[in-house]
Parts: sequence; C-alpha cells; structure tokens
Amino acid sequence: MSGQPPREAVTGIMLIDKPQRPTSMHVCRIVRRRLFNAGQPKRIKVGHGGTLDPLATGLLVVMIGKATRLCEKIMADDKEYLTTIDLAHTSPSDDLETTPEPVAVNTVPSEEDVRRVCAGFVGVIQQKPPIFSAMWIDGKRAYELARKGREVEMAARPVRIDECEVMEYAWPLLTIRVRCGKGTYIRSLARDIGAALKAGGMLRELRRTRIGEFSVENAIALDDVPDPMRLELVRPVPEELRYLLPKSQEERDAEDEEES
Repeated sequence: MSGQPPREAVTGIMLIDKPQRPTSMHVCRIVRRRLFNAGQPKRIKVGHGGTLDPLATGLLVVMIGKATRLCEKIMADDKEYLTTIDLAHTSPSDDLETTPEPVAVNTVPSEEDVRRVCAGFVGVIQQKPPIFSAMWIDGKRAYELARKGREVEMAARPVRIDECEVMEYAWPLLTIRVRCGKGTYIRSLARDIGAALKAGGMLRELRRTRIGEFSVENAIALDDVPDPMRLELVRPVPEELRYLLPKSQEERDAEDEEES
C-alpha cells in the first residue's frame, strides 16, 4: 500500500463528434478506458446526454464523474439535427439499418409541396416511434421484437418540433434541419413526411448538430480523443449548471459554519 489517498475522479463534460457505427454507450466506454489510462479511477462514472443511433453522427455530450448528475437535464434540452431523407424508398427501420425497399411514386412532389408539408409538422404533433427503437413493449425492447420478426405496434405520443426547415431538395433526396424537443424520432419524422407527400420516406443520413447550448462545432472527433486522455480536454461544468452537482465536503463544511 502506498499510503496515498485515492485520486478524486475528474468532473466535467466532453463534446464528442460521434462517427457512424459506434453506439453511444460504446463511446462512453472508450472515454472511460482512456481516462483510466490517464490515471483516473477504474470505475469513474461516464454517461451521455442523449442516445445517437449507430448510423447517426454528430454531437454526443459525455458527462464525467459528478457531472453524470447532469444527464437528465441534458437529455431534456432541445436538439438540432441535419438529415437527408430518401423519398423513393422505405425500410422497416426507417433508415439504412434494414434493407431499403423502392416505392412507386405516381407524382414527384414539387418543392412547394415539400416546403408546405414540412411546415405542417412544426408544433406539438402525435408521433409513433420506429419499430426498431429502444422503447419498451411488454418488458422487451421494440427492436428486439422487430428483429425476431414479431409484429410490433407502437403507440403514438406527443412530441414537439420547433423548426423543420428545407435546406435542399432534388428528387428523391430531401435535406432538412430540425430543431425539436425531447423524445422526437427523426426517423419517424422522415417516414411521416414521406407519407404526407404520398411517397417513400427513410433516412439516408442523420447528424446531430446541437444539444441545448452545446454545438458540434466545439466537439472533438472520437478518433482524435487521445489515449491516455489529456485531462484538459474535459471541460468544466458550465456555471449555470453547477447547482445540479453534489456539493463537496468543503462546501458542506462552509454551509455548516454559516448556519452555526
């Protein structure tokens, strides 16, 4: 035994630009392992502020140490996405996880039609999550049932969409920017936009660009996260969120002195 007290785990936030393929939890495990290699406790807490599908890229807010107390707050923040929708195909997963199927479209939607339909999704709407999602059904994840070929019926629920802006449209590809509240599935939005246009509707690309005040422009690519971790890459918790952190022993002692 060295007799030295254990090192206190670092507390803070990392903004990671997630590539395609890794799951959000896999990114957290990579960060934890590289923190451990930098001398941090083996069981340091690492969490994230909102799941990105494996095929999606973009901003993942990773909380470290005591900052994991912020996970629910970050998950509840508004989010912004940039996505490309294929209006000539559908798929069971509403993206490229499953095989796309061509859809016969009698009339190609005009840009005016597309803009009108997208604008119609702004506000509080009823949305059915994809059957390939992490929603619970009878004690099982929906995607587990769907992958076994079970029929899955998803209940619609209210979600909020603040902006649905057409960025580019050249049949059959439509690129939109979406700003939305917690629980919104962009895959479902793509499916429903396509249905409203009497066309197909599935995601070809999805990139999260913002969560609350955090922007992907300030994120570090996962491939650039050093091993061992450089602790200066762990950002301090913003002042306006520090009230959510557990108080240190020094802070509790100071409060006790003030009360006495």
